[in-house]
Amino acid sequence: MARFKLLIEYEGTRYSGWQVQQNARTIMGEILKASYDVFQTNDIELYGAGRTDAGVHALGQVAHLDVQTMLAPHVVQMKINDKLPADISIISVEKVAKSFHARHSALYRSYTYIISQRRSAFGKTITWWVKDRLNTEAIDEALQLMVGMHDFRSFTNDDPKEKSTKVLIEDINLHVVDNVIMIDIHGSHFLWNQVRRMIGVAVEVCRGKMTKATVERFLSSYSHDPAQFTAPPSGLYLAKIWYEGDENQPLPRFLNLV
Repeated sequence: MARFKLLIEYEGTRYSGWQVQQNARTIMGEILKASYDVFQTNDIELYGAGRTDAGVHALGQVAHLDVQTMLAPHVVQMKINDKLPADISIISVEKVAKSFHARHSALYRSYTYIISQRRSAFGKTITWWVKDRLNTEAIDEALQLMVGMHDFRSFTNDDPKEKSTKVLIEDINLHVVDNVIMIDIHGSHFLWNQVRRMIGVAVEVCRGKMTKATVERFLSSYSHDPAQFTAPPSGLYLAKIWYEGDENQPLPRFLNLV
C-alpha cells in the first residue's frame, strides 16, 4: 500500500464542505470517486488535514491517500485531475512515508479571508462584499486582540466538554490591494466557525457597532453574541497547512494579488 501526499485547491461554492456526507456533494467525495475510477478499487483511504465547511475554499488543502499502485506521483496527479470537476484541482502529489499523516503531522494552519470593498460581477462567491467603507486599521486593531492563547468558546459551537476551545493564534496580518482586503490568520488549529466569527466581530468594531472592550470580554467569558456576526463562507480560504520543513515557504495567494 503506497501513501501519497496531495496538495489540493478548490472553489467550494458548489459543495457541502470537505467531509463525505450522505446525499450531498463534497470535495472529499469527489476526490474519492475520481480515485476509485483511476485505481479501479474501493480499497482506498483518504484523510484531509482539515475540514472546510460548505462554501469555503482552499488554496492549500492537504490530504494523504493510501492505495495499492505502482503509478508514479505525477501520473497519479494527472489521472485524478482528469476525473475531477474543474473547480477541484490536485496541485501536486508526492510519495511519503507511512508515518506521515495529513492531520496529525501538521504543525500549524493558515486561513486567508478576503473582503471586497466594491460590488463585483465575479466575486460574490469568492469574497465577502462589505458595502460600508472599512477602516482597515480598526479591523487590524480588533484582530490583534485575538493573537495569543485564548479561549475561543464564544467564537464556535464546539462543546467545551467534548473538545478544548483554547487556541493559539500565532499572528494575524492584513494586506490591502486596491479594493481587496486580505487577512491572514496563522494558528495551531481552528474551531468550527472560529475564523468567520473573528472576522465578523472585527468588522463590527470597524463599523463602530462594537468596542474593543467587547471583543476582550468575548475572549474572557462566554457569550453567544459573536454567532450573529459570522462572516459568510464565500470569503474564507484554507490557505496552507504547515509541516516540518515548511518554515520558509510563502502563503499561496488567490490570483497572486499580493
